Amino acid sequence: MKPKTIKTTYWILLILLCAFTTFDGIGGVTKQQAGVDVLNHLGYPIYLMPLFGVLKLLGVFALLQPWYQGIKEWVFAGLAFTFIGAAVSHICAHDTVVETIMPLIFLAYLLVTRSFWLKYEALKNAA
Repeated sequence: MKPKTIKTTYWILLILLCAFTTFDGIGGVTKQQAGVDVLNHLGYPIYLMPLFGVLKLLGVFALLQPWYQGIKEWVFAGLAFTFIGAAVSHICAHDTVVETIMPLIFLAYLLVTRSFWLKYEALKNAA
């Protein structure tokens, strides 16, 4: 794959991931009713919403900042744990296949984004 293709693909994937995470984080901070309904259904306390929302917003900042690459690994890991936990929670709540699969699709997207990030970093370090 050409370096320009890797760079462009990485930034497109990252911007979409950050947009999704930003909207989800804002929804958590503002305690949107859809999120409240899901947490009630899954049996989680509502006070976690603002905490997770703030953490997601901080994660977006960490993904977009260019100075500390190690913290990006933490964000990728944290989001992976979030998506895996969401899938397990939906399984335990006996939810539909679609509700269970969606977090795993987001996990796959996250892993592809991370893969392109590693390729992009290798290109930058080689230059």
